[in-house]
Amino acid sequence: MTLYLAEGSTTKTLDEKYLKQSLNEVFGQLGKRTRVLAIPPDFTRFHSRAGELTCITDDYFGPNLVDILPALGTHAPMSKDQLSKMYPGIPERKFREHRWRKDVITIGEVPGVYVDEVTEGIWQKPWPAQMNKLVWNGQHDLIISIGQVVPHEVIGMANYNKNIFVGTGGTEGINESHFIGAAFGMERMMGKTNTPLRKILNYAEAKFCKDLPILYILTVIDHTNTGELITRGLFIGDDIECFEAAAKLSSEVNITTLPERLEKVVVYLDPNEFHSTWLGNKAIYRTRMAIADGGELIILGPGIEKFGEDSEIDRLIRNYGYRSTNEIMKCVKENEDLANNLSAAAHLIHGSTEGRFKVTYCSGHLSSNEIESVGFNYGDIEKITKEYLPKDMKSGWHTNSNDEEYYFISNPALGLWVAK
Repeated sequence: MTLYLAEGSTTKTLDEKYLKQSLNEVFGQLGKRTRVLAIPPDFTRFHSRAGELTCITDDYFGPNLVDILPALGTHAPMSKDQLSKMYPGIPERKFREHRWRKDVITIGEVPGVYVDEVTEGIWQKPWPAQMNKLVWNGQHDLIISIGQVVPHEVIGMANYNKNIFVGTGGTEGINESHFIGAAFGMERMMGKTNTPLRKILNYAEAKFCKDLPILYILTVIDHTNTGELITRGLFIGDDIECFEAAAKLSSEVNITTLPERLEKVVVYLDPNEFHSTWLGNKAIYRTRMAIADGGELIILGPGIEKFGEDSEIDRLIRNYGYRSTNEIMKCVKENEDLANNLSAAAHLIHGSTEGRFKVTYCSGHLSSNEIESVGFNYGDIEKITKEYLPKDMKSGWHTNSNDEEYYFISNPALGLWVAK
């Protein structure tokens, strides 16, 4: 087990030249590889710099990089425009689409006794360790998993082996992993490293993946209050030490701690990145630990046009709506369609306020009836954008024309906001 590189701090700025030099040096240490698979994120992680790192990888290995499998999880497949924007110059013929309902193999099960123990009795069944067949059976002599470590609502800190078991995982593994996280409680996990689901994935990797030549390349990304992205850390290794080093820096860089809870928060969802509430509800769960009881969250989502990333999940969201944890748990027990799609049930819990604060959703495409039918308050996108979208787009405190003070966040995907 090797940690090839651990570089970063809260004040470091790692430029493109450094990233390229570092990757090339590590690749050189690995020796000749002739059949390489890269697993980068999809377009929902555009800001991770993983696209740039994948391009550097392609430049180094050339024709020996035979497959690129974006870790879609349950997200929609990347379009040609998204591929060319995120991975410029890489031939389209190298990309493979992860079909999470079809292209998956179960490589083992984490015992129910262990799952019961680490989840404190919330989930007692064996957990199926699943991944795309290409990862397991592709006969690659190097598998490069690329991504960003950042606070996450399902597992505490994103990436590392989550990129494999969830990003290229299958129906059962994804459904149960998301439900475990939601049932255990977001507030108990977000921003933390040693969570129940992480323990389960670590167990699966240690037991079943010893013969897979996986190399992890992990970034930590910071941003200024104007939205400029800064790479604070780069970590490359083949075991958990790499992830834990990145997670430690991410907890320092990506968690904004506020002195007290916020009465009014306004979050902007870039229309190039956010098209569904499935993704856009980061505005809710990345800010919920900072919003006061009785407060209001206003979501400006000019590109939001649907609820789910596919038709079945969209139907379930429309049918059940964003309810409290207890209500969704009851719905799971009483309704077969939701019980068979636990990731959707988890998402409904993630999008709930548990009755603590109000969410006003301003969508560029969904009607007031649609928004209100799933449990949110509807806001007119044009009117509220004029009133609350700062011209400078700076995150932080603002005052509008009515002398109303509010806290603005330009991109909820870049961090976690909590109150002391």
